[in-house]
Amino acid sequence: MLKDAVPLDGLKRALVVKLRHHGDVLLASPVLAALKAAAPRLEIDALVYDDTAPMLAGHPALAQLHCVGRRWRDEGAMQRLGDEWRLFSALHARKFDLIVHLCEHPRGAWLARYLGARWAVAPAMPGRSKFWERSFTHLYPLPKNGRRHQVELNLDALRRIGLQPAQDGRRAQIVAGEAAESKVSALLAAEELGVRGFVHLHPASRWKFKCWPADKCAALIDRLSAAGERIVITAASDPAEAALVDDILKRTRAPVLNLAGTLSIKELVALIGRAKISVCVDSMPMHVASAVGTPVVALFGPSGEIEWGPWRVKSEVVVSDHPCRPCGNDGCGGGKVSECLTVLDVERVFGAAARLLASG
Repeated sequence: MLKDAVPLDGLKRALVVKLRHHGDVLLASPVLAALKAAAPRLEIDALVYDDTAPMLAGHPALAQLHCVGRRWRDEGAMQRLGDEWRLFSALHARKFDLIVHLCEHPRGAWLARYLGARWAVAPAMPGRSKFWERSFTHLYPLPKNGRRHQVELNLDALRRIGLQPAQDGRRAQIVAGEAAESKVSALLAAEELGVRGFVHLHPASRWKFKCWPADKCAALIDRLSAAGERIVITAASDPAEAALVDDILKRTRAPVLNLAGTLSIKELVALIGRAKISVCVDSMPMHVASAVGTPVVALFGPSGEIEWGPWRVKSEVVVSDHPCRPCGNDGCGGGKVSECLTVLDVERVFGAAARLLASG
C-alpha cells in the first residue's frame, strides 16, 4: 500500500475536473464509477465545459455537475468575473476533501489551492512552473512511451492515491435519458427501423484531417445497402460537417436516413445504442458506441488507436501501413488532408463491418 495513499473511507466529497472535448470527458467517466465503487458514501461532483456536460449528465455516480462556459472568454470583464465568482462560490460551498484533476488546464491548480481540499491529484507536467507542482499533494506520471489508452491514463490518477480500479469497473458510461430515448424510438419507428435494424455511419469530425473522403463513404454506403443493410447517417450541425454529408449523399445511390445536424448529444447516444454497428472516424460518436456497447468500426489516421481507440467493446480498427502514423499532425504537411486515411480501401472497411455484422 502507498505510504501517501488517500483514506477514501473518511472523505465526504470529491471533485473530478476534465476541461477538454466531448470524447475526452466521456473517457473520464470510469473515474467516477471507480471512485464510487471504492467509497460508496462519497459524493462525487464533476467540473467540465458547458458544451460537454451531456457526456456526464445522468451518470449514476455523479452528485452534481458544474460547468465552465466555453464563451466566457468572449464576455465583458464584469460579466465574466460574475460568472467565475458564481462558479467558485458553488464549488467552495461543496467543501471538497479531494480534487482529481485529469487534464493540463491551469484552472485545476488554482482550484486545488483555493477550494480548501486536503488532497489533490493531477498529472505531472514537465516544464510547468513550481506553482503547478506545489498546488497538488499527489502527481501521477504520464507514460514515457506515450502509448496508453486515455481511460487507463485517467485511472492512473486514482492509482496514484492508492485506489486500484477493478477490471470490471473500467467501462465508459453515458446515459441518454428518457426524453432522448423516447424521441429516437418514435423517429425510428416512423422510418420502420427497429432496434438493431440499421447501420449507423458518422463520417465527420470537427477536425477535417480525421475525415475519410466523401466518395469512399458513399461507396461504403452502397456496399452496405447492397448487402441488405439500412443506413442512418449523422453529423454535428457544423457547416463543414453538413457539407461533407451532403457530398456523400450526392454520390450514393442507396436510400439513407439523414439525421445530420438534427440530434442532440443525448439523442445521438440513444440512436447509437439502437444500431447494429457504428462506423466512425476517430470522434466522439466512436466513444459513445463503446460506452453503450454497440460494435464499432473505427477509422484511424494521424491519431493513435492505442490511446484513443474503441474501449472494451467489440470492434475493428482500420488503419493504413504508413510508417509515419500516428503522427498527430493536422494533415500531411499541415494541409488538413491525411494520406493515411484517404488511402484506406472501401473493401477493407466493408469487410470489417461485415465481420462485425456477422458476429451478431
